[in-house]
Parts: sequence; C-alpha cells; structure tokens
Amino acid sequence: MARRTTKQELPDDFEEHILDTDIRDEMQTSFLEYAYSVIYSRALPDARDGLKPVQRRILYTMDDMSLRPDRGHVKSARVVGEVMGRLHPHGDGAIYDALVRMAQSWSMRLPTVDGHGNFGSPDDPPAAMRYTECRMAPAAVAMTTSIHEDTVDFKPNYDSREMEPVVLPSAIPHLLVNGSAGIAVGMATNIAPHNLVEVVQALKHLISHPKATLDDLMRFIPGPDLPTGGKIVGLDGVRDAYETGRGTFRMRATARIESVTPRRKGIVVTELPYGVGEERVVEQVKKLVLAKKLQGIADIKQLGDRHQGLRLVIEVKNGFVPEAILEQLYRQTALEDTFGINAVALVDGQPRTLSLREMLDVFLGHRFDVVRRRSAFRRGKAADRLHLVDGLLIAILDIDEVIQVIRGSDNAAAAKERLISVFDLSELQADYILDMPLRRLTKFSKLELDKEKEELERTIEHLDAILADEKLLRKVVSDELTEVAKEHGTPRRTVLLGAAPAIKADTSVEVTDDPCFVLLSSTGLIARTRDAEQPSTGGDRSNHDVVVAATLTTRRGDIGLVTNRGRMVRIPVIDIAPELPTTANDPHVAGGVPLSELVALEADERVLALSSLPTGGPGLALGTRDGIVKRVNPEALNRDEWEVIGLKDGDEVVGAVELATGEEELCFISTDAQLLHFSASGVRPQGRSGGGMAGIKLGAGEKVAFFGAFDPADAVVVTASGSSTALPGTEAGAVKVTPFAEYPGKGRATGGVRSHRFLKGEDTLVAAWAGPGPARAAAASGAPVDLPEANGRRDGSGVPAAQPIAAVASPVALQVAGQVDGRAAGSTDSATDPVEG
Repeated sequence: MARRTTKQELPDDFEEHILDTDIRDEMQTSFLEYAYSVIYSRALPDARDGLKPVQRRILYTMDDMSLRPDRGHVKSARVVGEVMGRLHPHGDGAIYDALVRMAQSWSMRLPTVDGHGNFGSPDDPPAAMRYTECRMAPAAVAMTTSIHEDTVDFKPNYDSREMEPVVLPSAIPHLLVNGSAGIAVGMATNIAPHNLVEVVQALKHLISHPKATLDDLMRFIPGPDLPTGGKIVGLDGVRDAYETGRGTFRMRATARIESVTPRRKGIVVTELPYGVGEERVVEQVKKLVLAKKLQGIADIKQLGDRHQGLRLVIEVKNGFVPEAILEQLYRQTALEDTFGINAVALVDGQPRTLSLREMLDVFLGHRFDVVRRRSAFRRGKAADRLHLVDGLLIAILDIDEVIQVIRGSDNAAAAKERLISVFDLSELQADYILDMPLRRLTKFSKLELDKEKEELERTIEHLDAILADEKLLRKVVSDELTEVAKEHGTPRRTVLLGAAPAIKADTSVEVTDDPCFVLLSSTGLIARTRDAEQPSTGGDRSNHDVVVAATLTTRRGDIGLVTNRGRMVRIPVIDIAPELPTTANDPHVAGGVPLSELVALEADERVLALSSLPTGGPGLALGTRDGIVKRVNPEALNRDEWEVIGLKDGDEVVGAVELATGEEELCFISTDAQLLHFSASGVRPQGRSGGGMAGIKLGAGEKVAFFGAFDPADAVVVTASGSSTALPGTEAGAVKVTPFAEYPGKGRATGGVRSHRFLKGEDTLVAAWAGPGPARAAAASGAPVDLPEANGRRDGSGVPAAQPIAAVASPVALQVAGQVDGRAAGSTDSATDPVEG
C-alpha cells in the first residue's frame, strides 16, 4: 500500500540556485578521482615495502594482534574482520583472497602468513575463512619490526578514528623477493619473484659501490627465482626488464625422460611454470590427444602428494620418441609459458616503471631512513632514561634527606619544589622520584645505577655515531640485510638457461624402422639393441647375463618366441623397451625386460629361441625330448599365436633354430652320450599342425639333452658327464671338448655314435652342446668356467671339472672369437637353462 506524502511548502525568502556543469568535466574529474583511488589505495604496491595497501593492513593488524610465529593460530575470519572493520573499507572476500595468497608457497617466494588448513592449490580455491587459521610467518616479523619506534609515518584510517602506517619498515626487499601483480585503471604491474640471498648480495654490493652498473648487479641477480622452480629459457628479456622495467621471458617445466614401467618410457614432470596448475596441463593434454593433435601419449597420471611434491607422469607409447613428444608438449601446452615483467610501483605516491637499479635504490633509501629514524628514537629514549638515572643517583646518595624533604612538605607540589631546589633536580627527575613507591626507592643500588648509566652512555654514543656518520649508517643496514638473508634465505629453485636445448630438426615423433638385434638371456630377459651392428658376446659379463638367442629384425617389426611346449608367440619389437645400453658394443642383457611382461607363460613353460618370422627360405628346425625333428614351413608362420609342432604327451621341444640355407647339420645329443647329425635337407618341411618325423633313436629311459643346427666347419662338441642320482650341482663329472669333424654322420632315425665314455659313478650327461667354437661353460652359480682345448680323440672321457657345470652356453652367447650370426640358437640340456659369467 502506497504511503501518502505531503509536499512541504518552501519559505517565502527561498531562492533557487542552479549550477550548470559540463558533463565532460564532471565525468573527467570523477574518473580521475576513481582512478587515483584504485592506483594508490588498491592495485599498485609501494616500492619501499613492496606491499599493496591490503597486504600492509593485514600484516599490521596481525602484528597489532600479537599473532607472532611463537603464538597459536587464530581463525582467518577474525583477522579479516579486524582488517575490514578497522583499516580496509572493502569486502571481506578481497581481504581473504589477499591473505590466502600471502600464505601460499607456490605464489610467494617467501610467504609472510603461516596458514593452517586448506589454503587451496594452484588449481583449487581455499576453504572458507571460517575453516582456516593463520598467524604471522617469520618473514612477516622482519617486515614489521621496529614499526612502533617512529620508523615510518602513520596516517588516519578511512574514518579517522585510528592510525595506520603509510609504509612498513620492511627489512626484507619484498617487492623483488615476492614480486607483485595488479591491475589498476590505465596501468598494471607484474613483477617476478627473486631469490632473497641474491637480492641481498646485490643490495650489499650497491651499498659499498653506489655507482654499480646493471652488469655488476646482474652478477648477483642473474634472473628471477620462481616459487615453483622450473626453468627460465632465454635471458635477453630478463635483461631488458632489468634495464627498462619491461620485458618477457619463457618459463619451462622441469621434466625428465625415465622408464615408468619395465616396458615403457614416460615424461615425468616435477616442476611447473609459475602460475600454472597441474589440472590445467592435464586438461590440455587430454584435449590435444582427443583432437588427434598430439600422438604417442598412452596415459597421464597425477602421482604427487604433499610429501613427494608434484609428480605428473605422461606415459609414452612404444614406438614414439619421448624427447620429440616433450618438445611438442612444450609448444602446445602450458608446460612452457610466458611471463611479462611490467615493473610499475608507487614512488613518492606516483606510479613509475622501475628498472632493477631503481627498485634497489628505493628500497635502500627506505632502509636508510628507517634506521636513521629508529636510531634517533632509541637515542631519545636512552637520553631520557639517562636523565632519570642521574636523578636517582643524586637522590640515592642521601636517601634519608630525600625522605625527610618529602615528609616535611605540605603537598606534592611543595615536595617537588623542595627537591628541585635542594638537590638541583629537573622537574622530570623530581616527578619520577615522587611517583616512585618508597620501597622501590630503597631497593635501588648505586652499583646497578652506575652500570646502567655506563651502558646508556655507550648506547647514546653508538647511536650518535650512526646518526652522524653516513658510512656507519650504511654498514648497519648492510649487516642487518646479512642477518635477514641468513635467517630467511633459501637456495635457488629456478634454473636459468641462456637458450632452449633444441631437439634435432630431423627427429620424428615416431621411432624409425631401423634394423636391430633382439637378444634373449638365459634368465628370461629380452632386449633390443640400438642398431644392427653385430653385438660382441665376449668381455667382462655379470653372472646370469648371457645371450642364448638372437635374431636380426627391425624396430617396428615382429619376432616369434618359441617355447618348450611347441608354441610360437608373435610380439612386436617396439614393445621391447628400453633399448640396451652398450659399452663398446657389448650389451648387458641385465637391462632387458622380463618375458613375463610380454607374454603369458605357464608355470613349466619357457622360451627356447627367437625367430624373425621369415616369409621364405628353409624355415624353422625343431628337436624334441623324445628325438623328434621337424622343419616348419615358413608360410605357416603367419599368426599371432600358434603351435609349430604337434607334441605327444610327455614330450617337449628342447631346441629350435631358424635355418639360413637349409644345408646346415642338424645335431642330436642324448643323455646316454649318443650323438647323431644329418643334413637339414633330408627333413621334409611340414605345416604348423605336423608332428615331425623320427630324428634320433633313443635307448630305454633316455632323452635328448641337446638339439641344434649349424655349419659344421670349425664346430666343436662339448659334453659334461655326471650321476643321475646326485643332487643337482654336486656331480663330480667331467667335461670333454671334441672337434665336430670326429663324429661321422649317420642317417636320420638311427642311434648315432658314442660321444662320451662314462667313468665310475657316471651314468648320464648333465649338459651337452655342439656348434661353432670356441665355447665356454658356466657353473651353477653363474660364474664362467674355462673349457679345455678341443682335441682329436674320441676315446677320452674328458677332463675332470674344477667345479660343477650347470650348462654349456650356446654359440650366440659364447663365440668369443666370432660374432652373432643373426639366427636363433639351439637349446642346451632341457632340464637346465644355460648361463654364463
């Protein structure tokens, strides 16, 4: 319901005056007042203490509330309320945002607020101020120390009921150390953080060398030191900013290439550019992958925590070059960002763009003024105390007369006049004595007063020297800066790079299909070499680091794994990562990938050989424990997983060799020391389902100890005998090395010829091998065992072994004089994996 109002009648003598004002003048004046208010009272820092008004008011209020680092935390809402009610006539949101930023270690190089609770992250906002707590950080104490010693001017607050400091004493060069960012009307500021120790060194150099050049100062301050670390790439923009107050530089994340899984490399990011959040990078990478603008990324994981810090893992697919992908990430994501320096700050109430030298000069001028005013204040306090001590010394010499004078006076005024006249005291001294309780007056000791007087006189003399000598004043400021750096300084976090380490222009994102070798060790490790140069198998090698099979292929090709179950599994070579480190082309397979990472094997299934999956040629030769031989037609090797031989129950493959010419000699050695060899051309190739044909005729209870295929020229036969009833590795045994030419060839499906004569206590071969010599053996511990020289006798039983022989290695592993020929090797004793030292 509308309320009825009556119009008040104007008096008869009322005269109406209307003032015409140009709207342009009014708008200009109002806007200028608004702009000045924003520039001076909100957005820009003062060049002396490096603080915006809201930051200065927060620290002053916390100091006034005695929220020191040695006190407990209080609710942030309490501090915000005090600041808003007393000094800062703006919203609580703006005050709390400023307080939160002052507590964030990723925003401030030297935080001035010690926060307790959820103060957010580079990606997430903080909890509400009713949930968080705060107090002054140690650096804030250095900013406000001596504020009540007349070191700075005070001005009325917004309602003129209280006084607030115009600037803080600030023993820390906050403008450079923590930087600043703000947007005013018609101007903005953006100053990068720096290292406190470096800034203090530059200030001390400037104190002792007032005419220092920019190059001199940059010897101490080579560049910004960002809170989040990372790298700064290119220093030309930094120098421009130091010289003119304006410049840009590139910030780059700290990332390294490492193996994140046994099969896969990845990019691990541990430091991000200043102002860049982890979530932002993750989102950008996902968008680029979905848009198919970035290839080779398999997964991205955030594995960091409050203890470990940032750890962003970007997994790279096999077949892609991690260094090239990292270069693309730098170009297309926030892993590399730009920082533009615009060093605008208030100097004498006016906004100015400052060079590095000017910022240092303004701060030093402020510190000189603070120390000078503090010294004058302390000198005055000491002089006043000395004056009172002199009066006490006069009075204490005749305390009884003082008491009598006071008691004989009618009132305090009379007592004061009599004390002044009798003892020649000043009014201050007389008032101090009269105001002092009698019990305190009698408690004073002349010795204590004399000592205090001497200390006060020395203090006044020192303070007078500071005020009179400019050099001593500079030394005091320099020493205080040294103490500040010692107490609050931290090592540099950001690495400065003159230029970005460029990746080769011809490096593609995907791994090129270059030739390489794939090697298989006796302990089930598989690896690939960096190139197709034939790796040497000699030299010093660690235990169990022996190559038992090798095949020549390409980085982006496929190979087949042949197992003792007659199964062949196709795997991509690119999944065999990382490439083997080599020393003088001598690969150590210990850096390979376990086969279990690539293929699922049953409990009693093991890989015997490697195949390059030929599309033509003589194919693959297999030998089984029961003496079956088979040549697999190469046209059958065209699936991802299949059986290459149909095995009977209880039978298994003991050797598999990829034939090169089809004219190689196929060799069987049985556990009862029978050796049979015949030409591979006599074995008809079969399909993958074929069960093979008779190879060697075995005695009752015997089995095949070795099957292989090789060129008979310069081949040797190595046999090691022992007892079938002895514990493994404890056989007394003997080793025999015989030229292969001593054994005549026999027809397929025959029993062959005798290769080893058993001595007393021996009834079986524990290891056997045949192939191009020379060869070496390995003990059960994996240590190398030197074999005797081959001789032309077949009737000898061999040379007693110095230690139990675990296996005789294949030629792929142990052709000391030769090189790997690129073919898969045969197996040794099916009961024991070959190993070599």
